[in-house]
Amino acid sequence: MSIRTLFIPNTIKGKIVSIDNFFYLLTLYLTVIIGFGLIYLIFELIGLTVLLEVNPENRNNPFESSFYFSAMMLFSVGNGDVVPHGIGRLIAAVEALIGYTLPAAFVAKVFFDREK
Repeated sequence: MSIRTLFIPNTIKGKIVSIDNFFYLLTLYLTVIIGFGLIYLIFELIGLTVLLEVNPENRNNPFESSFYFSAMMLFSVGNGDVVPHGIGRLIAAVEALIGYTLPAAFVAKVFFDREK
């Protein structure tokens, strides 16, 4: 099934995913990325190291690393170039759990809405 068939109505089935649900999911993902990115950034700014970069000579600023790592954790990509340290491991685990449950919740919402 292509992405196109999710949004364009089929004469038999109707739309599986509405544009409203898509923007809702997009907004939810961006909110979680920004929220956890701010948590990592606040810890870094107060002097607690929660993220370590594997290659120290290419060290990015804390702002960039925090939001990059947040997106990588939420989408379960985990490139390994930025790793959590200390309390950052617990925060990263919570974010990864949210990243695993969001798609399941979205699919459940779509199919429950479709039954109505």
